Amino acid sequence: MYTWSLNELYQGFNDTFKNDLEKLSTLLDALSTSADALDGKDSLEKWLKDNQTIATLSNNLGSFVSLRLSTNVNDSEAQKYYGQIMNIASKNARPQALFSKWIYKVRNDFKTWVNESDIIKEHEYILQEDINNAAYSLNEDVESAIVRLKINGSSAWTQLQSHLTSNTTIEYKGETHTMTSLRNLAYDKDPVVRKEAYDKELELYTKIEDSVAYALNSIKGEVIQTNTMRGYTSPLQETLLDSRLSEATLNALLGAIENALPDFRRYFKHKGKLLGHENGLPWQDLFAPYEVKETKEYSIEDAKPMIINNFKSFADDLAEMADTAFKDNWIDWEPKAGKRGGAFCANLPQIKESRVMLNYGGSISDIVTLAHELGHAYHGMMLQDNSILNTGYSMPVAETASTFCENIVFNASLKDASDEEKIMLIENVLQDNTQITVDILSRFKFESEVFKRRADDFLDATTLKEIMRQAQADTYGDGLDPETYNPYMWLCKGHYYSAGRNFYNFPYAFGGLFALGLYAQYQKEGHDFVDKYRNLLKETATASCEDVAKLAGIDTTDIKFWESSIDQIVSLIDQYIALTS
Repeated sequence: MYTWSLNELYQGFNDTFKNDLEKLSTLLDALSTSADALDGKDSLEKWLKDNQTIATLSNNLGSFVSLRLSTNVNDSEAQKYYGQIMNIASKNARPQALFSKWIYKVRNDFKTWVNESDIIKEHEYILQEDINNAAYSLNEDVESAIVRLKINGSSAWTQLQSHLTSNTTIEYKGETHTMTSLRNLAYDKDPVVRKEAYDKELELYTKIEDSVAYALNSIKGEVIQTNTMRGYTSPLQETLLDSRLSEATLNALLGAIENALPDFRRYFKHKGKLLGHENGLPWQDLFAPYEVKETKEYSIEDAKPMIINNFKSFADDLAEMADTAFKDNWIDWEPKAGKRGGAFCANLPQIKESRVMLNYGGSISDIVTLAHELGHAYHGMMLQDNSILNTGYSMPVAETASTFCENIVFNASLKDASDEEKIMLIENVLQDNTQITVDILSRFKFESEVFKRRADDFLDATTLKEIMRQAQADTYGDGLDPETYNPYMWLCKGHYYSAGRNFYNFPYAFGGLFALGLYAQYQKEGHDFVDKYRNLLKETATASCEDVAKLAGIDTTDIKFWESSIDQIVSLIDQYIALTS
């Protein structure tokens, strides 16, 4: 009842799945042949059509396997096919490298073809990106070798981290707990349970810290080497190019967060005193509600109408999409052994649907998480009529629709709330907003330092813990009790373990604060803003972050915009302190 349906992709690893797997291999072989014969507008049109077919097929196959593994990392059949898909997909490296060289060579002709062909015009933006990125492409044989080596390199290390953090268990109060179930106890009403669960979580990490440290070192080491070979100045440069984001925007964003750290620390220290702590807020109480006696648990059935009704206050199509997600089993709700921690949304544009994975525990925070992930699904819905090649948006704007939906749920709920309910709601939003600002800044500092030092040294678990503690000291500061900093935040966060998505931290800050700015515009403009918002989401697949923001009249390189968004969080801090003093 509370598991998702993947039947819309495949009904198991049946003949249809196996035939599609074979078909994908055949199509990629044919694409390699086509890459050797690229020579004009007609061949570019055929290339685009062939890639549309391949993308649809590979999305079906890859999504089915990865979604199964996300809810059961021990699915041996899925693991087997994951390896096969990776091997087959590696065939794409050579033709794409050849294409990159060719499109750069004919870049002047391309400008003419854009005006002569509908399909080329439709894909102008991503083709121009190929031209711009050609400077970082290697020989086709080298690119092919890199992709194949990744299968048993970074991809395997990624799987190891996921496997260990999903399967390692520890006994607590006579029950067997995983990392995820222990982390869910951070929301428990009882401060003793929160402290004991946190201590057990840290103890669990000691069982796997060395293995996961090897995984992190191997992934980051591979990234450094491939970046150097391709000519990037740093992994951050590659991430900014992939993110369609300028360094000026990133500096303005992070600078605004740095400037606001005293206000965030003021909130942490106040909350710490409310909970009886004099040396700052202990880490285990970051997600503890102040008004414990008023804390309510929400069943899954409670959550559904809350989401639908709040979404309806913004737009009917958003509420209808959420209702469809509930009725058609798009969501895998509950934690279980072998299931990945955290939450995510996978857009499936090839079938015009999405899938959402949660580890729902019944707190108001879990409802906000649900709203967040359904925001990703709405973003996907805005792009589902595009060519499948035009459905990929960059990491920073990826968090815009999701965080916007969080704001919808929060503001709609706040209107009729009592003072006690307001405390609970504001507390929940401050927990989330301090995560996307203070914690994200600590993660950025940590990853920057890891890349800097990994270039010359192997960073063992002890060193990684020291780097993480320093990153937390630089950001949380005396807002938290320094004796309770979490030195293992590098181990439990899967975002560090992707060779293709480095610095998957600042996009959350961009998306969260950008969404706050957009929501402020919605509050001023009312219903007239809705169509502007939809158009903005539709542009995210074919525009830079800066150009997307300009559609709403926003200059993301101006620190004042980010400071104005943070001012809304500071206002909530002031309200919270006033309500609880």
